[in-house]
Amino acid sequence: MTVKLRLMRMGKKKQPTYRVVVADSRSPRDGRFIEAVGTYEPRMDPSTIEIDNDRVLGWLAKGAQPTETVRKLLVVSGAWERFESTRPSKTVSQRYARPGRATAPAKKAPAKKAPAKVAAAKATASNKAAVAPSPAEAAEGDVEAES
Repeated sequence: MTVKLRLMRMGKKKQPTYRVVVADSRSPRDGRFIEAVGTYEPRMDPSTIEIDNDRVLGWLAKGAQPTETVRKLLVVSGAWERFESTRPSKTVSQRYARPGRATAPAKKAPAKKAPAKVAAAKATASNKAAVAPSPAEAAEGDVEAES
Protein backbone atom coordinates (compact mmCIF):
# COMPACT_ATOMS: atom_id res chain seq x y z
CA MET A 1 0.00 0.00 0.00
CA THR A 2 1.50 3.32 -1.12
CA VAL A 3 0.61 6.21 1.17
CA LYS A 4 0.47 9.75 -0.20
CA LEU A 5 0.15 13.19 1.31
CA ARG A 6 -2.23 14.98 -1.04
CA LEU A 7 -4.98 17.56 -1.32
CA MET A 8 -8.68 16.78 -0.94
CA ARG A 9 -10.99 19.38 -2.51
CA MET A 10 -13.70 20.89 -0.34
CA GLY A 11 -15.92 23.96 -0.66
CA LYS A 12 -18.53 25.16 -3.11
CA LYS A 13 -18.34 25.42 -6.87
CA LYS A 14 -15.68 27.99 -7.93
CA GLN A 15 -14.70 28.50 -4.25
CA PRO A 16 -12.24 25.72 -3.44
CA THR A 17 -10.64 24.99 -0.10
CA TYR A 18 -8.47 21.96 0.42
CA ARG A 19 -7.62 19.53 3.20
CA VAL A 20 -4.13 18.08 3.33
CA VAL A 21 -4.77 14.38 3.91
CA VAL A 22 -2.86 11.14 4.22
CA ALA A 23 -4.47 8.63 1.88
CA ASP A 24 -3.87 5.40 0.03
CA SER A 25 -2.71 6.26 -3.49
CA ARG A 26 -5.45 4.04 -4.97
CA SER A 27 -8.35 5.88 -3.31
CA PRO A 28 -10.15 8.67 -5.21
CA ARG A 29 -9.19 12.33 -4.73
CA ASP A 30 -12.16 13.22 -2.55
CA GLY A 31 -12.70 9.72 -1.23
CA ARG A 32 -11.47 7.72 1.71
CA PHE A 33 -8.43 8.98 3.63
CA ILE A 34 -6.43 7.84 6.64
CA GLU A 35 -5.92 11.16 8.43
CA ALA A 36 -6.42 14.89 7.81
CA VAL A 37 -3.22 16.78 8.74
CA GLY A 38 -4.00 20.33 7.58
CA THR A 39 -5.92 22.79 5.44
CA TYR A 40 -5.12 25.09 2.53
CA GLU A 41 -7.29 28.04 1.47
CA PRO A 42 -5.91 29.52 -1.77
CA ARG A 43 -8.67 32.16 -2.21
CA MET A 44 -7.78 34.05 0.96
CA ASP A 45 -5.47 37.07 0.57
CA PRO A 46 -2.79 35.94 1.45
CA SER A 47 -3.59 32.24 1.13
CA THR A 48 -3.93 30.36 4.42
CA ILE A 49 -1.89 27.23 5.13
CA GLU A 50 -2.45 25.35 8.40
CA ILE A 51 -0.49 22.11 8.71
CA ASP A 52 0.23 19.95 11.78
CA ASN A 53 3.98 19.63 11.16
CA ASP A 54 4.53 16.95 13.83
CA ARG A 55 1.92 14.63 12.30
CA VAL A 56 3.30 15.27 8.81
CA LEU A 57 6.85 14.48 9.95
CA GLY A 58 5.60 11.23 11.45
CA TRP A 59 4.01 10.19 8.17
CA LEU A 60 7.04 11.23 6.13
CA ALA A 61 9.26 9.17 8.44
CA LYS A 62 7.00 6.17 7.79
CA GLY A 63 7.50 6.59 4.03
CA ALA A 64 4.50 8.64 2.88
CA GLN A 65 5.21 10.51 -0.36
CA PRO A 66 3.85 14.06 -0.81
CA THR A 67 2.50 15.24 -4.14
CA GLU A 68 4.26 18.22 -5.75
CA THR A 69 1.67 20.71 -4.52
CA VAL A 70 1.70 19.37 -0.97
CA ARG A 71 5.49 19.40 -0.98
CA LYS A 72 5.44 23.11 -1.84
CA LEU A 73 3.01 23.70 1.02
CA LEU A 74 5.30 21.76 3.38
CA VAL A 75 8.22 23.96 2.32
CA VAL A 76 6.16 27.05 3.19
CA SER A 77 5.12 25.62 6.57
CA GLY A 78 8.70 24.56 7.39
CA ALA A 79 7.97 20.84 7.75
CA TRP A 80 9.98 19.84 4.67
CA GLU A 81 13.21 21.45 5.94
CA ARG A 82 12.81 19.67 9.28
CA PHE A 83 12.27 16.38 7.47
CA GLU A 84 15.28 16.89 5.17
CA SER A 85 17.53 17.73 8.14
CA THR A 86 16.61 14.48 9.92
CA ARG A 87 17.26 12.30 6.86
CA PRO A 88 20.76 10.85 6.54
CA SER A 89 22.60 12.21 3.53
CA LYS A 90 22.99 9.76 0.66
CA THR A 91 26.42 8.76 -0.54
CA VAL A 92 27.19 8.70 -4.23
CA SER A 93 27.05 4.91 -4.45
CA GLN A 94 23.56 4.83 -2.87
CA ARG A 95 22.30 7.68 -5.01
CA TYR A 96 23.14 5.94 -8.27
CA ALA A 97 22.67 2.34 -7.17
CA ARG A 98 19.56 1.37 -9.08
CA PRO A 99 18.94 -1.60 -11.33
CA GLY A 100 20.38 -0.98 -14.76
CA ARG A 101 22.37 2.08 -13.71
CA ALA A 102 26.10 2.45 -13.24
CA THR A 103 27.51 3.21 -9.79
CA ALA A 104 28.63 6.66 -10.92
CA PRO A 105 27.14 9.13 -13.36
CA ALA A 106 28.24 8.72 -16.95
CA LYS A 107 30.85 11.13 -18.23
CA LYS A 108 30.01 13.44 -21.08
CA ALA A 109 30.87 12.32 -24.58
CA PRO A 110 34.06 13.85 -25.99
CA ALA A 111 33.63 16.95 -28.10
CA LYS A 112 33.20 16.36 -31.80
CA LYS A 113 36.34 16.72 -33.85
CA ALA A 114 36.54 19.16 -36.72
CA PRO A 115 35.70 17.76 -40.16
CA ALA A 116 38.65 16.35 -42.12
CA LYS A 117 38.77 19.21 -44.66
CA VAL A 118 38.91 21.90 -41.98
CA ALA A 119 41.53 19.98 -39.99
CA ALA A 120 43.66 19.46 -43.13
CA ALA A 121 43.44 23.16 -44.01
CA LYS A 122 44.54 24.17 -40.51
CA ALA A 123 47.46 21.71 -40.63
CA THR A 124 48.56 22.98 -44.04
CA ALA A 125 48.43 26.61 -42.89
CA SER A 126 50.50 25.86 -39.81
CA ASN A 127 53.07 23.92 -41.88
CA LYS A 128 53.45 26.80 -44.35
CA ALA A 129 53.97 29.23 -41.50
CA ALA A 130 56.70 27.02 -40.03
CA VAL A 131 58.48 26.53 -43.39
CA ALA A 132 58.30 30.10 -44.73
CA PRO A 133 61.13 32.30 -43.38
CA SER A 134 60.24 35.58 -41.76
CA PRO A 135 61.11 38.79 -43.71
CA ALA A 136 64.01 39.55 -41.32
CA GLU A 137 65.51 36.09 -41.89
CA ALA A 138 65.14 36.50 -45.65
CA ALA A 139 67.02 39.82 -45.56
CA GLU A 140 69.86 38.27 -43.56
CA GLY A 141 70.07 35.38 -45.99
CA ASP A 142 70.40 37.82 -48.92
CA VAL A 143 73.23 39.69 -47.17
CA GLU A 144 75.13 36.47 -46.48
CA ALA A 145 74.67 35.29 -50.08
CA GLU A 146 76.21 38.51 -51.44
CA SER A 147 79.30 38.25 -49.29
